[in-house]
Amino acid sequence: QVQLVESGGGLVQPGGSLRLSCAASGIFFGRFDMAWYRQAPGKQRELVASINKAGTTNEVDSVKGRFTISRDNAKSTVYLQMSSLKPEDTAVYTCNAQAPLRSYWGQGTQVTVSS
Repeated sequence: QVQLVESGGGLVQPGGSLRLSCAASGIFFGRFDMAWYRQAPGKQRELVASINKAGTTNEVDSVKGRFTISRDNAKSTVYLQMSSLKPEDTAVYTCNAQAPLRSYWGQGTQVTVSS
């Protein structure tokens, strides 16, 4: 059974930091490209950052310089380090594991940036 379990979300003040984790089980983690998506209330889900099997990363322009995606294949975990958080970063953050003909999603973790 494939599971992606996110953790690390919560309430943080503007300018603060959080680190999200997504632990995968039931898949050969090293064969999957991983990504973080987010969905704010009333908005479409958007890709935030991705990291492929080789470790190449990409981030959406709105988070460049503030968010960093990384992976630890030994722990089957992908991370999203978020700093200088803004109220507009408030959303449910969900991780995705992608391989040819296979795509798996976690349940999401809420991040709220508010004073």
